[in-house]
Amino acid sequence: MTEVAIRSFVEVNGRVPFQLWLGALDRPAQAKIDVALYRLAQRNRSQVKSVGGGVAELKVDFGPGYRIYFGQDSEALVILLAGGTKKRQSEDVITAKTRWAEYKARKALRRK
Repeated sequence: MTEVAIRSFVEVNGRVPFQLWLGALDRPAQAKIDVALYRLAQRNRSQVKSVGGGVAELKVDFGPGYRIYFGQDSEALVILLAGGTKKRQSEDVITAKTRWAEYKARKALRRK
C-alpha cells in the first residue's frame, strides 16, 4: 500500500497555520509530531478519531497532549488543518472545521 500524501492547509493570504504552530514548538515536540505524521502517512490510524464535519484528530501522547487536526481529501491525500493541545481542544476543533469547510469550498470553485 502506498503512502498518503500530507499537505498543509494554506489560507488565501498564503499563511500556513499548521506550519506556524509546528515551528513554534520546541525540538522534542516537533520530533514527536514528525513521527506522528510519518505514521499517518503510512496509514496508521491507531491514534485517530473523528471530531465531526469531516475532520479527524490525531492524538500525540507527549507533553501537554498534542493534537493534530486534518481532513481526508481523497484516499491518498490528507490536509493538515490545525495543531494544538488537549487544553485548547474545543477551540482547535472549531478552527479545524472552519478551515476544512473553506478548503472544500475553494476546491469546489476551482472545479467550475
